[in-house]
Formats: sequence, structure tokens, C-alpha cells
Amino acid sequence: MSAEGQERFQTLHELVKAAKLRLNANIWDYLVGATETETTLQRNRASLDAWAFRPRVLRDVSTVDCSGDFLGRRRIRLPVALAPVGSLDSFDPGGAATAGRAASAFGVPIIVSSVTEPGLEGSAAANPDGPKIFQLYVRGGPDFIDSHIRRAMDAGYDAFAITVDTAHYSRRERDIAKRFVKHWRARSEGMNHQAALSWADIARVRAAHPGVTLILKGIGTAEDATMAVEHGIDVVYVSNHGGRQLDHGRGSLAVLPEVVEAVSGRARVWMDGGISRGTDLVKAIILGAELVGIGRLYCYGLAAAGQDGVRRVLELLEDEVQTCLGLLGATSFAAADRSMLHPVAPLVVPHVHSAFPLLAEPHRGY
Repeated sequence: MSAEGQERFQTLHELVKAAKLRLNANIWDYLVGATETETTLQRNRASLDAWAFRPRVLRDVSTVDCSGDFLGRRRIRLPVALAPVGSLDSFDPGGAATAGRAASAFGVPIIVSSVTEPGLEGSAAANPDGPKIFQLYVRGGPDFIDSHIRRAMDAGYDAFAITVDTAHYSRRERDIAKRFVKHWRARSEGMNHQAALSWADIARVRAAHPGVTLILKGIGTAEDATMAVEHGIDVVYVSNHGGRQLDHGRGSLAVLPEVVEAVSGRARVWMDGGISRGTDLVKAIILGAELVGIGRLYCYGLAAAGQDGVRRVLELLEDEVQTCLGLLGATSFAAADRSMLHPVAPLVVPHVHSAFPLLAEPHRGY
């Protein structure tokens, strides 16, 4: 980002505010909203706030390494991926192409949704050298799934993710109350295929594509994590869809420890859900995630300033991580361990933006 852009966005909350000013009310509510009472969304934040730090001092932290691992294939600048988000072109005309270029320029992967533009091949072509994953919503039978896997591998994706927590489409009342029908939702077909998806389908996919790195996104229990490992899944991705599917679910960070224990090193564990700050990221890695997805957070950057906005989100997140690790007395994520966390009662009333308290103080000019 230019010096002017860096001056404009010196905190993450400034990008959130800029995004809201640029987006129309329907798209803003799609971005920040969740299902029914939005309790799961709030619990994502509450589960992150339920851990306090136990810092160690008088350690040499003059150099702090914030990097992470991507599927054992390369080091990435942060253990972060841009999570799959439908219709990124609602936030910037370039959609996943713009976001993917930003991710690649910074040095982290993007997970491209099957319901965003410019589509599977177009998104890959815009980001030929960066790490990337394709995520599928199942809209057809075995041939539909197999053809998408072949196309993704031919286009240069590093892995293939199947979302498994959308058997039924949820009631997102912010949209319903406004009678807002998302254009990408209106043109979708074959939702019954997602409802009929079963472990037998996963077994078939695993057998048919033995060389493909497979991810199941939307795991929420130790039992299903165990099933995923038994079916040869490479990455168990803990997620509740940002609180946008099952209402009254648990926060992702509350789920993470039981999944890590169930997987017991037999697969990689990723997670997303409410990650808004560097401190959130550090907590998730300490509790066992190898990589963390951010969704709403990078969409704020995309809506605020396109490719530069996404990169600025990642730069600020990296600054926060470096500060957090250094003040914990850790020179890297590997040096940060469970002894540096302590369970506490959350102090902040959870909200989609409770990690950005200055947004609630407009009278102070923020």
C-alpha cells in the first residue's frame, strides 16, 4: 500500500469503518450478519475473549518470527488464509481475483469459494504463483464433484475443500427482513445435493482422488473430526460458517481443543470464526490450530480499498501478532505454549465488532 494509504489506515477499525461507508445497507448486513438470533456469531467472539494471557518477561524477543506452515510445502508470512466468502465481487468488482492477488503479494493463501467471481479458473489465473485452495458447495452428484476437483488441480490449486455444514441453508434474518435476495443465491441450484451429502460420498471422493489434499470445512465436534481422519481427510477445518448456519452453536475456539485432541496429529487442524485481532490469532495457534482463516476481516479491507485494503489488513494483523508474541516472551508461534493462556470470564459483551471498541465512540471522531 502507498504511504498515503498506510497513513489513512493505521488501525483495523479504520478499515471496518471505511467498508461500511462504501457498501450499501444490504451488502453490509450480508457481511456482518449471521443466522436467526446471531448467538453463534456472538459465541465466536466470547470463546476468543474467554482466554487471557500469562506473559513471560526478560526474554530476548528482539526478533520475532510470525511465519507459519502451509500444508508442509512452504512457509507463509502468517499462519493465516483468506477464508472462502461468497460473492466477493459484491465488495470489489475483481472479487476473488483482487483478494487473491493481495494474499499472494503479502504471502498467505486464499481459499476461493465456488460461489464467487471470477470463478474457479479465473481466480486461479489472477493468482498463478500464490498458494490457493478451492472450496466447493456441492450442487450435483459424483460427476459434479469430480469435475471440480480435476479442474481445480489443473488450474494449479494446492488443495480442495468441501464445505460440510450447509446441509440446509440457514435463515439469515437481516436479509429476510429486508426481502433481500442475494444474486448469487438466487441463481444457485441443486441445494438438495448438499443436504444428501454423506460420509459415503467422502469415502468415494477420497478413493477416487488419492493424490489430492482434501479438506473438510465445517467440523464442529470431536466425533466428526475422528470420522474425517478415519476417511483419510488431510485437513480438519473447524468452522461454524462465521455463525451463519446453525444458531446457538458453540464458538469455534471452544470447539478447537476437543478436535485437536481427537485428531491427535493424524491430520492438520485449521479453524476460523470471529478472528479479528492478532491476539485472536495467537490464541488459536496456541490452542492447536496450524492455520487460521479470516473472513469478514479481509472483506472489510476489500470493500474499503480493494487489493491494497486486503494487504493493509494483513499488514496490521502481522503488526499485532508480532507485538503480542513479543510481549508474551515468545520469539515465534512455536515458542508460545499453553502455559501462556489462562481461562477467564469474558469482560466484553460479544458482538460482531466487539473487537473494535473505538467504533462505538463516534463522538470522539473515530
